[in-house]
Amino acid sequence: MAGLQALQVLVIDDNAQMRTIIGTVLLAAGIRHIHYAPNGRVGLERLREGDVDVVYVDHEMPVMNGVDFVRAVRRGSGERRFLPVIMLTGHSARHHICAARDAGVSEFLGKPVSARSILQRLEAVILRPRPFVVSASYIGPDRRRRIPENYAGPFRRASDSGRTLEL
Repeated sequence: MAGLQALQVLVIDDNAQMRTIIGTVLLAAGIRHIHYAPNGRVGLERLREGDVDVVYVDHEMPVMNGVDFVRAVRRGSGERRFLPVIMLTGHSARHHICAARDAGVSEFLGKPVSARSILQRLEAVILRPRPFVVSASYIGPDRRRRIPENYAGPFRRASDSGRTLEL
């Protein structure tokens, strides 16, 4: 992926080795601005300090876990609430995936990770971002990955304008 030099990425994980792995892969891809945090609370502080374009966040951490971090970002104000968030986890049970999805995570990445999977998720949030849904009960990317051709509902991905759908 060329042209990633200006991208600002935040990696939040309580495991220093995992932060190093993610950072090394991102550096190898050409990303030069990588910030690190050991938990969601420090991650939120780093978001307030400066511009971040994409976040990788671990699911299970002490102090503030990844799901609570995503909820805090999505419930915030301004453009930051639309920030792409890629969740990492060693817990790929359905209830963990659903909790992350319901919090508004952009992509999900199960551990163990590979360089390819780290970069595929980054590519997905940059090159194929899903429109955001803002409703009373959910703020985050549209959960639909595809819509049947015969869908006749009020919103059609092909004709939705803008990146935010307000329900």
